[in-house]
Amino acid sequence: MADSVFVHRKRLVTSLANELVRPLDELSKKTRVPKSRLIDEAVEDLLKKYEKRMAE
Repeated sequence: MADSVFVHRKRLVTSLANELVRPLDELSKKTRVPKSRLIDEAVEDLLKKYEKRMAE
């Protein structure tokens, strides 16, 4: 199988706490937003949070 080519994304392998898997799956299904996009949003929020803390 050939590797996928990502132009605007970078493949990242990680793990998620067991208790977060089902809620993330359910949110993705209910909102019809891919899990990768939901995780992008969560990381953006986290970076903003820490950016504010680092500026203080």
